[in-house]
Amino acid sequence: MTTLANFPITGKKATRNGFGDGLFAAAQQDERIVALCADLVGSLKIQEFIQHYPQRFFQVGIAEANMMGISAGLATAGKIPFASTFANFATGRVYDQIRQSIAYSEKNVKICASHAGITLGEDGATHQILEDIGLMKMLPGMTVINPCDYNQTKAATIAIAEHYGPVYLRFGRPGWPIFIPEDQKFEIGKGLLMNEGSDVTILATGHLVYKAMEAVASLEEQGISCELINIHTIKPLDDELILESVAKTKCCVTAEEHQRLGGLGGSVAQLLAQQSPVPMEMVAVADTFGQSGKPDELMDRYGIGTGDVVKAVQQVLQRK
Repeated sequence: MTTLANFPITGKKATRNGFGDGLFAAAQQDERIVALCADLVGSLKIQEFIQHYPQRFFQVGIAEANMMGISAGLATAGKIPFASTFANFATGRVYDQIRQSIAYSEKNVKICASHAGITLGEDGATHQILEDIGLMKMLPGMTVINPCDYNQTKAATIAIAEHYGPVYLRFGRPGWPIFIPEDQKFEIGKGLLMNEGSDVTILATGHLVYKAMEAVASLEEQGISCELINIHTIKPLDDELILESVAKTKCCVTAEEHQRLGGLGGSVAQLLAQQSPVPMEMVAVADTFGQSGKPDELMDRYGIGTGDVVKAVQQVLQRK
């Protein structure tokens, strides 16, 4: 039986650190891996890769569209390019290049996007992209991954190096609790059951997995049995695990650091509408831009904090 007791907090480190360490580990195993960055080496935590493999690193400067084109060319030549920058610049600024040169052309490029979501914090609304999952998941053939902590991000980075095809890997800026075991296997497209329950299914992704864990602990004190699933891969979605869970609980809550439109909630709603209609609530940002502030304060301000997950569960249980 899986329980939250199997996922104790073991430290705190940003998911972007997991990317940097995962990239270096993957590069040691495969010399085809190359890294590109748009003038944000320190922010992406890839200094160790550059130190050991300077000939496999390309600093393209503040020219993100060029970086995507170069990555497509390197993939055509048999390399495995990891193109890294802030999530806002990795998607919205270069969507045409990704669509035409990478997705349509089915290139083996890994788009690695840091500083995603509202937890970017003080940089404010212009950098706090909350639309990127929707943009990327709509592209045919694009795999979309949103890991929850340092260990899972490191494991995901290693896993996508072994996966053939375009990938969007999303991670964040702030220090964040580490709770996924270091040796936990990462399987693309397979959700991770973190707590078994019978009253409600909670499907969380990214930073919201930790907030959902806090909510589950609070709800269980109220006698509410929560099944918590970590949906680290938004596309392809783990349909089988989700449907199996909601068949038992008869209701569902999704939780994500993204706009309500176009994110995990939308994908789950489509699945359930087609195959297993049940009451559902979505914890997500409600069609608005962010603002400058501390990550936790912003999460509460924009309705994606621990209390918001608790409230959504209480609401969906009333609709069962």
